[in-house]
Amino acid sequence: MRKIKYKKGRKVQPSVLEYTGIHKQTKTEMQLFVYDAEELTEFKEVSRTQFEKCIAPGKVNWLNIHGLNDIELVKSVGDYLKVDNFMLSDILNTTKRTKLDEYHDILFFNIKSLLPVENSDAISVEQISFLLKDGILVSFQEKRSDFFTHIRERIRTHSGIVRDKKADYLLYLLLDAVMENFYITIENEEDRVEEIINLSKASTQPEILEQIEKHRDNFNFLKRSIIPLRDSLYSIKSMKDDNVFNAIEHENYSFFSRLHQKCLELLEQIEYDMDSLDSASNFFFSTQNHKMNEIMKTLTVVSVFFMPLTFIVGIYGMNFDHMPELHWPYGYFMILGLMFLLLLGMIYYFKKKKWY
Repeated sequence: MRKIKYKKGRKVQPSVLEYTGIHKQTKTEMQLFVYDAEELTEFKEVSRTQFEKCIAPGKVNWLNIHGLNDIELVKSVGDYLKVDNFMLSDILNTTKRTKLDEYHDILFFNIKSLLPVENSDAISVEQISFLLKDGILVSFQEKRSDFFTHIRERIRTHSGIVRDKKADYLLYLLLDAVMENFYITIENEEDRVEEIINLSKASTQPEILEQIEKHRDNFNFLKRSIIPLRDSLYSIKSMKDDNVFNAIEHENYSFFSRLHQKCLELLEQIEYDMDSLDSASNFFFSTQNHKMNEIMKTLTVVSVFFMPLTFIVGIYGMNFDHMPELHWPYGYFMILGLMFLLLLGMIYYFKKKKWY
């Protein structure tokens, strides 16, 4: 399970920016889309000194950054948008929870993108952050990925209404694309849980319980990632009439309400899946208890069969002198026959009572 680790003695000043993620070898690159309903200009590679000249006022400017190792580049983008250091620190600090904030007409949003690791029960985590101000949307990704490929194609081909809308609608599309990864991750977890449930019905190996607990941890981690996102989207939804978020047009609040509804659906599905895991865990323990009861029942029946026989053997093993049966020529065979008939009688009685 992913945990936040506290490093004792670490004193980081607010003015010091440091990337805390795991993708420290990723090269930092920038791409820029400048568009409106009539025109599109795409810059596939933009340098730190060029991006300011390429931004066109009055149009939608989407600056996408892959890799967060170049702190000076991130800081130069922040200086251009007049972003405070605490926002830049939240972009570089990947241990932060999902957060929504607006400060000096800048809307800041970060979100966790979760995807299943191939051939593993682990979940890959990447933090994606957004800055929105005056028609400029900046997205920060820890590494190159294809989350937004279909959105780029929609912009290039003028599909849908993305070219007719402002940058806040583009933010909605990007958030929606990241949230699709939650569905992919949950679907993958559900497939594995279904395999575990089927396996638990056919086997009682302890490894099954370990897998159940592993996937329960994964669902809890998914839940912990979605809840702050739900709360952030609810903040947008609930403050629609107060005009608190100036970066979002009034007519586009409904799109963010849809994202909030998706969060509720995801959380409901996670609760259902966790109930399924609890059922699988209960079934596993019930199966083990039933198996143990059957074993104890068999051992008890066998011990009861031999109890009267042991009693008879104990009597004739006391070696008293005055035991007439010991001097009778057929006494040995008589006792063996009695023991055999007694055993058959007990087997018949137990069978009639359906005790085994």
